[in-house]
Amino acid sequence: MPERVTATVDLSALRHNLQRVRQYAPTSRIMGALKADAYGHGTAAVARTLDGELDAYAVACLEEAEAIRSLGCSTPCVLLEGLLHPSEVSTVAARGDCLVLHADWQLDCLQNARVSQPIPVWVKLDTGMNRLGFCPEQAQRLAAAVQAIPSVRLLGWMTHLANADAAEPESTLEQLTRFFAAVEGLPGQRTIANSAGLMAYPQARVDWVRPGIMLYGASPLEGRLARQDDLRPTMRVESRLIAIREVPAGQAVGYGSEWRCAEPTRVGVIAMGYGDGYPRHARSGTPVLVQGQVVSLIGRVSMDMITVDLRACPQAQVGDAATLWGGALPVETVAAHAGTIAYDLFCGLTNRVRYHYQHPD
Repeated sequence: MPERVTATVDLSALRHNLQRVRQYAPTSRIMGALKADAYGHGTAAVARTLDGELDAYAVACLEEAEAIRSLGCSTPCVLLEGLLHPSEVSTVAARGDCLVLHADWQLDCLQNARVSQPIPVWVKLDTGMNRLGFCPEQAQRLAAAVQAIPSVRLLGWMTHLANADAAEPESTLEQLTRFFAAVEGLPGQRTIANSAGLMAYPQARVDWVRPGIMLYGASPLEGRLARQDDLRPTMRVESRLIAIREVPAGQAVGYGSEWRCAEPTRVGVIAMGYGDGYPRHARSGTPVLVQGQVVSLIGRVSMDMITVDLRACPQAQVGDAATLWGGALPVETVAAHAGTIAYDLFCGLTNRVRYHYQHPD
């Protein structure tokens, strides 16, 4: 039976992108982000491909770590949100995962924990994101507090950059200054850089780096495409033309009748909509590839279908493949037309999409 919408994930591209991380930060250890189902690429395939090649997997929570452990992977997991409930302490300790501490209540949970081996922890400092983390001024207190708890072992210090993807460096440089001042002289390792940070700020390439989106072949930097930095796209999403209509001049296409044909127009219908993860807010003019030609989205995105203007591809036929993003169509370009980011497109695919994996040779 023909598949309606497919996502093809190139695992050799994933490994290539990891090599690019190593080229940027050759002396750093690597904590690769596999949260959110490996940014929508499939945790199982990505974890198995990179097991033993990364120094740690970064996940959001214990549930994601358990999914990786069930695969038999040996790479340790770091829970970026730390404990979500005191009851998780025993499970984390038994599995040997690492916790990020960002609040005093989490520290309190570990005070009297009974564990066979100390739980390794990163302490997160909020240097400007204003989301998770302790005030940098508390670093000295935290170092003493963590070292006084027998059930934990201090790995080091973490922060997260809020604007490393932007062209203006001022706020990122302020965050870096704040972080380095806070941890000066304290024991433990340091980790700062997400994908944008490690690509754009050499001073953020410290003991550990934490690549996410660049592993999956999309640029983390504003206004850039992955190929400009020798990153290879890992995901290609495709469907097919299921109908072609000859629509007279003046007639509207789609819900709301927002797009009207200025002249007689050959309109193609593609079997993918927001029910599959295509962004509903994509604007008319968003590019789609049919027979290798760029055609334009027209009208509103429906739950199950989109419509495209086939005037640029007059030879198109029902059954032709249509690429929604990936391959020769950069995901960053599609995301920009939809007013969003590549992360959102990757993570937004639904369970109607069928995944295929191209394994490294």
